[in-house]
Amino acid sequence: MLDTLLQPLVDAFGAAQQALFEGVVQPLVFALGQGALLEDAFLATGWLLVGVVQLLIVAVVFGALERWRPVEPVVDRAAVRTDIVYTLIHRLGVVRLALFFTLDPLWLALAGWLGLQGVRPLSFEGLWPGVTDLAWVSLLLYLLLFDAVDYAIHRAQHGLGWWWQLHALHHSQRQMTRWSDNRNHLLDDALRDSVFVLVALAVGIAPAQFVAVVALTQLVESLSHANLRAGFGPVFGRLLVSPAFHRTHHAIGTGHESHGPGSLGGCNYAVLFPVWDLLFGTARFGREPEPTGVRDQLQGRDYGRGFWAQQWLGLRRLVNPRTGWRDERAAAGGAD
Repeated sequence: MLDTLLQPLVDAFGAAQQALFEGVVQPLVFALGQGALLEDAFLATGWLLVGVVQLLIVAVVFGALERWRPVEPVVDRAAVRTDIVYTLIHRLGVVRLALFFTLDPLWLALAGWLGLQGVRPLSFEGLWPGVTDLAWVSLLLYLLLFDAVDYAIHRAQHGLGWWWQLHALHHSQRQMTRWSDNRNHLLDDALRDSVFVLVALAVGIAPAQFVAVVALTQLVESLSHANLRAGFGPVFGRLLVSPAFHRTHHAIGTGHESHGPGSLGGCNYAVLFPVWDLLFGTARFGREPEPTGVRDQLQGRDYGRGFWAQQWLGLRRLVNPRTGWRDERAAAGGAD
């Protein structure tokens, strides 16, 4: 029944992808003399179309929700504009395109080599014949799988000192809005996306299903970062990550410090489903909205204002974790 209801949307998206590909992308690919990349270009057209749809939903629907019930007034619009730059770069496929020409060929070559060694990908569709061949069941299983992977990655981003130096950029946003999800260091994104691609190759997920999993995950992430006072209630709030649940993850001294100031760790790591936090004891519900950011920002540490400054400081923190302190006195205070 659900498959029947979803089919018109799938058909409409497929028709739009085909029209965009034949009308714009395919002629451009031929003009550039890259006819061998037509299949990849068609998939990229799907990513682009998904990104445009996402941007419309984030701007219009989530924007209306933020105006309806905001957590706090937006006073730092320059920071929000920087977040919009991050969102455009990611959702319109710039990062995806860069990975396609750099890291993806390595993972595809690895998958090809493993195939020659007789290693075959797993397939969720064959786990429960007659049930997992339903598109919505298969999609739900993949959402659960990749969300579990995301939870593990997120724990590593907060638990490994070198990775935190990159991920801290994401937490340095003290004016969280619907645009804040993609405020990440590009190297941080490359690491996370590489894990996702490797898992996708290992389980044999179809490209269209992978696009759907990523698209739905990104939309929920945009909503969970929104400047929106919403907790989804005591039942549904434990089934899907809400803005209130995720804001606690970003709270100063709460979401990224488990054992006191300066410690690594945190809570509410789940991206889609709080079940992972419930299973592993990292869930915190029912907290009032708190200021967001990183504690050492209050002690004088600089994470940068614009896109390039933030990227450069992230690399410098990776080499020298004390990068960004304005003076030694502030650095000493941050180490307490």
